[in-house]
Amino acid sequence: MKKGFSAKIDGFDSKKWHKKVDGKGKTLVIIKTKDNFIFGGFTQVGWKNTGASTISDSNAFIFSLRNDKGDRIPAKFTIKQGQEGYALYYHYSYYGPWFGSNYDLGLNSDLHRGSTNFGYNYNLPNGITYNTNESQSYLAGSYNKWIVDEVETYFI
Repeated sequence: MKKGFSAKIDGFDSKKWHKKVDGKGKTLVIIKTKDNFIFGGFTQVGWKNTGASTISDSNAFIFSLRNDKGDRIPAKFTIKQGQEGYALYYHYSYYGPWFGSNYDLGLNSDLHRGSTNFGYNYNLPNGITYNTNESQSYLAGSYNKWIVDEVETYFI
């Protein structure tokens, strides 16, 4: 695994992120918020500045490593069966990494903010329902009030 991008080193800017990671193949994106949530996603197809709105990847997943709920352990969440065509979204340089077509996990152009309406295209943990406060806050503590402290992207 080789580090391809660090927002603290390379800059909090989606265009800089795309310049460093586009066309490099499999990537692991790790996001840490100011509130110490750590989560991210993996894609085997990589990123491209194609202008396409959705990209298919049957092996993509989202993960949670650390959050504010003491009973939650690190977990991996795969793409829902039949949703593989929506694994990645906003495949152009205005946005940072974006998993799922309806804000499962995405970063805005400044890479400091994003949204997590987790569970639309990716499987949720058992007992959590999509489009609820619990699904929206599961990865980062809230739907869109979290602030990114660091984004790192690794080439696999």
